[in-house]
Amino acid sequence: MNDHWSKKKVLVTGAGGFIGSHLIERLVDLGADVTGFVRYNSRNDWGLLEIIPQHRLDSLQVVSGDLMDFDAVSSAVKDVDIIFHLGSLISIPYSYNRPRDTIENNILSTLNILTAARDQGVEKVVHTSSSEVYGTALYVPIDEKHPLQGQSPYSASKIGADKIAESFYCSFDLPVATIRPFNTYGPRQSARAIIPTIITQAIENEKILLGSLFPTRDYTYVRDTVNGFIKVAESSSSIGEVINIGSNFEVSMGELAEKIAILLNKRISIIQDPSRVRPLKSEVQRLWCDNAKAKRLLDWEPEVSLEEGLQETIDWMRENKKLVKLVRC
Repeated sequence: MNDHWSKKKVLVTGAGGFIGSHLIERLVDLGADVTGFVRYNSRNDWGLLEIIPQHRLDSLQVVSGDLMDFDAVSSAVKDVDIIFHLGSLISIPYSYNRPRDTIENNILSTLNILTAARDQGVEKVVHTSSSEVYGTALYVPIDEKHPLQGQSPYSASKIGADKIAESFYCSFDLPVATIRPFNTYGPRQSARAIIPTIITQAIENEKILLGSLFPTRDYTYVRDTVNGFIKVAESSSSIGEVINIGSNFEVSMGELAEKIAILLNKRISIIQDPSRVRPLKSEVQRLWCDNAKAKRLLDWEPEVSLEEGLQETIDWMRENKKLVKLVRC
């Protein structure tokens, strides 16, 4: 148990998601009084919270609702000390098909969280951004001063949400910090994401179908990303700041597939599938995180190497084949 978190009342939105469920596990272990906010559905499904260990689930309160409903948000925020706002529509391909839904959800949900936090005197809000807001790197590594580029409706929605968070800090002195994770991966991630997609195909077949092979990304193992969230929340220096959380290296999609094939000890053909390619001007060609600010303000840096994280992810997917099928959405 951590004295900072003991008896702290914490709300996590997006609790049923990949990062959210890992964050909740960590907060429970630290001794926080945690409420997870999940999107209501007719099945009363809590997403990935359904598969976390039972002893942690027993320590958790879960609220179902819609972040676009201010009354639901305001009720959930009541008496809360710290909010981690992760809830959003995160699929870039979905944002091409449903731009209005993506933009309305991601911006209005953030506005509701910030408004409720301001009105109820919340101690700290950690707002979740995305490295996608930078678009294709104009220089590398990408620091927090890099221009923002809306190369997809999703990235545009996150830019808008980030700026609303900035405005609440400047206009209302709301204690909000924006965490900007680069590409997080690890156990329980949806198979629509690149690393589980590659691993699933590589385990089951002798070939991997990918979109563009040359874009680069900066990958961070989920345990390191969660540590970043915790440190942002704990640090008074993070208030009013945007802080990158990434590993300070870049790997192309093709190179990533080759690394996974080596770890699986398989000879695999990597094939470009035109149906998986993003629109040309929308494809983010290069992401490489400058994490110097996180090191300076938070004393944070990644501890898990790419090879270690990939191996842990492979092992989990092999050992949890039934669960892998559940998180393919």
